[in-house]
Amino acid sequence: MASGIKDKVAILGMGCARFGERWDADADSLMVEAYLEALADAGIGAGEIEAAWLSVAFDALNIGPSGVPASIALRLGNVPVTKVENYCASGTEAFRGAVYAVASGAADIALAIGVEKLKDTGYGGLPVRTRGTMFDMVGVVGSAPGNFAQLASAYAARHGIDRDDLKRAMAHVSVKSHANGARNPKAHLRKVVDEETVLNAPMIAEPLGLFDCCGVSDGAACAIVTTPEIARALGKKDLVTVKALQLAVSNGWELQGRGWDGSYVHTTRIAAGRAYAEAEVTDPGRQISLMEVHDCFSITELVTMEDLGMCPEGGAVKDVLDGRFDADGANPCQIDGGLKCFGHPVGASGLRMIYENYLQLLGRAGERQRMDPPSLGLSHNLGGMPNQSVAAIAIVGLEGA
Repeated sequence: MASGIKDKVAILGMGCARFGERWDADADSLMVEAYLEALADAGIGAGEIEAAWLSVAFDALNIGPSGVPASIALRLGNVPVTKVENYCASGTEAFRGAVYAVASGAADIALAIGVEKLKDTGYGGLPVRTRGTMFDMVGVVGSAPGNFAQLASAYAARHGIDRDDLKRAMAHVSVKSHANGARNPKAHLRKVVDEETVLNAPMIAEPLGLFDCCGVSDGAACAIVTTPEIARALGKKDLVTVKALQLAVSNGWELQGRGWDGSYVHTTRIAAGRAYAEAEVTDPGRQISLMEVHDCFSITELVTMEDLGMCPEGGAVKDVLDGRFDADGANPCQIDGGLKCFGHPVGASGLRMIYENYLQLLGRAGERQRMDPPSLGLSHNLGGMPNQSVAAIAIVGLEGA
């Protein structure tokens, strides 16, 4: 069995651009904004980066193919730049490339950067006919809200949950994210909403209303990673190290048999199991201090709490309504506002999630900082649809945790 990644790589620095409708910046400018913050945080020069990974999910709509756009925008030193795309899990995929390069000894210092510039394209999250021949054939009649609405219906049916109770729990998820995003100067949506507003919003795809859906944003985020030994030699004291990085990709099982009832995300459960084994997490509810999960829709966050083993089967509605995942709850989730309010520039989201966990672990999250000292932060991306998905999980934590 592989020995895993735990504590072999440290985060030397991170950066994140302000997300939102960034009419003032192109994709290159967003990358530079995040990169300069990460470089200053790392305390190194650009010439010390030996390899880079770039994540962009909609290349035809913004920066184009290859690693060249990042190399030019960041003036990298002709180092290898690998462009990756894995649906909404692309940001974590880029992080995985950089981390594995350092862990293998192929590079001492590596960069992961994700960017997406969507607002000027008119893209609103509905299907686009640029995802390949097979995608066009199987996805032509689907939409993201429609697919995740089916997840909500299947979840309620499996556990016998009343529609109004489910709607109230979903509304609590959205109200929580808006409250958190309002305290984050880099978040796209910074307006508090109340439960009544969420429940009475226009319907998008039954039972998902307007406030149950995240929008798309412009933004970029990046990480610079190295070995713990090099980080200490550069003067770093409180190290945030990588505890686990796992990816699970659908192999068609969900739609090719009778084993899956559509009420959960199979790949998230597989990735979570592997990540917990790698990070030596045996009791996630007790050991995971905080989470950033892929809340593309409020129902996704709710179901993910069970897929991650944070709640018993059918227990997420009660736990959500009890405030367990609120910013001041036992297991806070989306302290930065999540996809719902921080924003969802697809290629950057995975790195943005790790960025928040990194800040919280170092006590640098400002107004939204958790007062109890966090030790492990989990981030979760879900790319694609529940029936055909890519799930990525990164667990980071203080050295020794």
